[in-house]
Amino acid sequence: MSFLNVRPILSALCRSWTGPALVAAQIALTLAVLVNAIYIVKQRLEKIDRPTGIDVDNIFVIRSAGITDKFAHEATIRADLVYLRSVPGVVAVTPIDFPPLSDRGNRLGVMLKANDQAHGVRTSYYEVDDQALAALGLRLIAGRPFRQDDILSPRSGVGPITPVHDVIVTQSLAKMLYPNENPVGKTLYDTFGFLSSPATIVGIIDRMQGSRLSSDSADRVLLAPRLPYPDEPVAHYLVRTRPGQRNLIMGSVEKHLQDSSSDRMIEWIRPLSYFKHRSYLADRNMGIFLIAVTVMLLAITSTGIYGLATFNVRTRTKQIGIRRALGAQRADIISYFLIENWLVTTAGVIAGCALALEAGFWLSRHYGLPRLDLYYLVGGIPIIWALGQLAAWYPAWRASRLSPAIATRNV
Repeated sequence: MSFLNVRPILSALCRSWTGPALVAAQIALTLAVLVNAIYIVKQRLEKIDRPTGIDVDNIFVIRSAGITDKFAHEATIRADLVYLRSVPGVVAVTPIDFPPLSDRGNRLGVMLKANDQAHGVRTSYYEVDDQALAALGLRLIAGRPFRQDDILSPRSGVGPITPVHDVIVTQSLAKMLYPNENPVGKTLYDTFGFLSSPATIVGIIDRMQGSRLSSDSADRVLLAPRLPYPDEPVAHYLVRTRPGQRNLIMGSVEKHLQDSSSDRMIEWIRPLSYFKHRSYLADRNMGIFLIAVTVMLLAITSTGIYGLATFNVRTRTKQIGIRRALGAQRADIISYFLIENWLVTTAGVIAGCALALEAGFWLSRHYGLPRLDLYYLVGGIPIIWALGQLAAWYPAWRASRLSPAIATRNV
């Protein structure tokens, strides 16, 4: 037989519809999960791979904490900075209130008018000194960096806070505040009184990610020229090294700083990449979980298609033998079962397209995810078709190997 009519195949499927219907439903669910999972994983990977604007691979962070009443906090900060900047291989060092790319950090609302909180823009706020841009590896695209005489004394919690007059902001924040103007020289206000009323934007950096990387405002950052530390005697130093020297310098400076004073301890010293990795851990785990679930679903669906094809071959052994005796070639037998499987798979694909679109809409509406890109749906359809044909190939091939004499015996 050189040509197979689809009508008898459909008739056979309709007579025993339960198994094919269950497999088609399984295929529909697999397609819906496959395309939405791949799309979500793609979004997660794009999020993790966003440029930070920071020289992450060559930076480490030190946390120092005073442990006695004799600990002279500000004097220790200044002495530590002198030492760290003298270490061979160190490019620049800045004190900073919290490591960037972490889940901790000050958040500040900034606005164009005083007390206009309704139009405030949420931003990450960091207190740094005049080496901040070099220490972070940031690119200044307009204005000027901080000068040494811009740097204010730390906030001690005693007496009034000296407000910051000059700030540097990221391009993302500047565009939100002044979308159609040059922001350098323009002013802004804040919600907590850390800045003067108003403060002046003196510089714009191309890009920097701050804290809470999962938020939409991670790249809205404001740098203030002040030696930072909170009320407790804790300091963070952000140290940038020449390429390839980070780990070596980390080991040497930790020992020196720990031995330099018995009134404080070095709580930890970590590469900046540690904080970035930890911040994206949930996104990475979500991607791994979705990939694992998708692979398992594909395996289960393949097993279901294989099982249906095997069952159909076993229940039609006598019919196969009769067709072979009447002149059907092995290719005809293989084609019959592959076409039958293709019809079941196509029914599942059609239902799966509708289910995938509905699932994508639901995820977008309830979790704020981007709507499913139709390219992923179009790309998922041939994957399911190919999977179905591969799973049915072996049972169909075995059916074609049956000899007419054996197949037509009593079964």
